[in-house]
Amino acid sequence: MTDAAVNNYKKSSWLDGWLFVAAPGVIWGASFLFIAEGLKALGPNGVSFTRILVGFVTLSLFPAARKLVDRSAWRGIALLALVWFAFPLSMFPFAEQRVSSAITGMLNAATPMFVAIVAALIARKLPEARVIIGLSVGMTGAAIMALPSVSAGSSSAIGVALIVAATLSYGFALNVARPLQQRYGALPVIWRALGVAAVLTLPLGGPDLLDAHWSTTPIVSLLALGALGTGVAFVLLATAVGKVGATRASASAFLMPPVSLVLGVGINHEHVALLSLVGSAVCLSGAWLMRPKTTAGNPRVVPKAIVLRAHGHSADLPTLRTECNEDDARTQSGITQFVRGGAMTIPRNPR
Repeated sequence: MTDAAVNNYKKSSWLDGWLFVAAPGVIWGASFLFIAEGLKALGPNGVSFTRILVGFVTLSLFPAARKLVDRSAWRGIALLALVWFAFPLSMFPFAEQRVSSAITGMLNAATPMFVAIVAALIARKLPEARVIIGLSVGMTGAAIMALPSVSAGSSSAIGVALIVAATLSYGFALNVARPLQQRYGALPVIWRALGVAAVLTLPLGGPDLLDAHWSTTPIVSLLALGALGTGVAFVLLATAVGKVGATRASASAFLMPPVSLVLGVGINHEHVALLSLVGSAVCLSGAWLMRPKTTAGNPRVVPKAIVLRAHGHSADLPTLRTECNEDDARTQSGITQFVRGGAMTIPRNPR
């Protein structure tokens, strides 16, 4: 009965976690098209400020967002506001003035590589050989994707550099977000971080709003970009980070290239070089090499409540909503205490 309870938990947790990973990738694949439409009415700083403000207002509609957090959490929330919102979301509009939305989406596939690198630095432990190979292959793919834009001129090269800077910032953000999400939940953390980011982007974004030339399509695009691409998607991914870990959650970036490619070519009639498509495939190959490896010798971490229910006992104990392997736990211990007595390790074949 214990095995059945553990297997049911593992199956539901895996499906639940990866649904939270997939949805943001699809939403963000479309967000680059929304940015391109928003730029027809606003300057780049105005687009960044508007999407952050709309995202903040959207999450304000949910009472759970106003759940109290400790004063000590505000330092991490402020850092998250900078590296996950204010800085990277300000880079993309400027980048899309120089490269297409399809290329922007494809270059975002480099995000998992940066997340893995930052996680390894935090853990002070090199990844296993398979992950290092995957990183090398993935970064090669990202470079191949960028080549056509770089060869097009210095303006495109600057656009590519802005996108790379934004994805590098994401690498830090996902690792910062996990301990905050696990302690307070995604909604309270993201809502507060968006509020801080709105303040940070107001000085440059406010003047762009005053000079805006509005029409229906940009307005609808910016509302969708803010409500879905900034509010809902970031909450979903922050939840995924807490459930499956920063590196695995960053796999949502690999859904952006096909979505942005289809929308960019099909709706905006953008041209995408064949070499960029090849680079996208190489980058996805790197992600496949980096996929989590499950071995028979690894322990399984499940909530105490699952085990107690399996034996007919009361489950009135705190539970840990995250599964992790040894490397994942070691990585997060560089940020915060990963396990605080809320989980127990069950041998692979319990007797």
